[in-house]
Amino acid sequence: MSPTRPGALSGVEHYENFPVASWLCPEHLRAPIVAVYNFARCADDLADEGDAPASQRLDDLAQFRADLQACSSKRWPQVFAPLSAAVASHALPLHLLHALLNAFEQDVRYTASERFPGHRYASTTELLDYCTKSANPVGRLLLHLYGVNNPDALENSDAVCSALQLINFWQDLGRDVRQGRYYLPLDLCAKHGLSHAQMLDLANGRLQPTAVHTNLIAENVINTVTLMQKGSKIAFQVPGRAGWELRAVIQGGLRIAHLIEQQGYNTWQQRPKLGRADVLAIGWAALWMQARAGDNRNQRA
Repeated sequence: MSPTRPGALSGVEHYENFPVASWLCPEHLRAPIVAVYNFARCADDLADEGDAPASQRLDDLAQFRADLQACSSKRWPQVFAPLSAAVASHALPLHLLHALLNAFEQDVRYTASERFPGHRYASTTELLDYCTKSANPVGRLLLHLYGVNNPDALENSDAVCSALQLINFWQDLGRDVRQGRYYLPLDLCAKHGLSHAQMLDLANGRLQPTAVHTNLIAENVINTVTLMQKGSKIAFQVPGRAGWELRAVIQGGLRIAHLIEQQGYNTWQQRPKLGRADVLAIGWAALWMQARAGDNRNQRA
């Protein structure tokens, strides 16, 4: 990695609302999970961080892709040394890692485009299609590590991963819009009578949010919670401690959605953060998911 370019392993700090390879994760899978995370985070930083022009970002991502294909690199040894070990020991499907790079390249092209200044997605369907590249491959990689590959589990994983991606969008809304990343579906904006220019004014503090803006964000958050709940049974399709990890991740995402609701769906100037009380609430909700699952099993029996 060029010393002038930021990256996940070169000093750029990231606040994460969602856990990565916590103690709940099976110990033998922590190293490959962290390797996948560092790969994704570093590539994301190449696409988003710093002030390099779009052409340089795309060149860096192309080199990153070439190193992924070779699974060795002198430019990013902190990323590819552990990733190579994970690919060798767990036969990680490389096409899922390439899909992530497709998403990051799309990020750069959308931001740099004169026709589409900033990310513009015509509909929720189009935004979810982006999530099939930017988020869902991570869940499928984890299921591969857990040895779970049935179609129903893959579908549920996709729903949860897409929901987590969308929650990240809604919690970072103001910051993303100010940086040229625009994830609000245009059809929903039009439905609420809101323009891209108004969103920019909101993000930059030139306009105060009204009930109309609140309703737009509320609709997106509520739809996302519904998607998360739809896929939540993935937590019971993955065995052992990994299933508990998924319970915590799902409940963490739902908790962030709850905090967004508590602050009046206004994430233009304030990003919700999990505190100690929220962590306790997530743990309790994860336990309740387990209790309900046990009750359901008893009823079926």
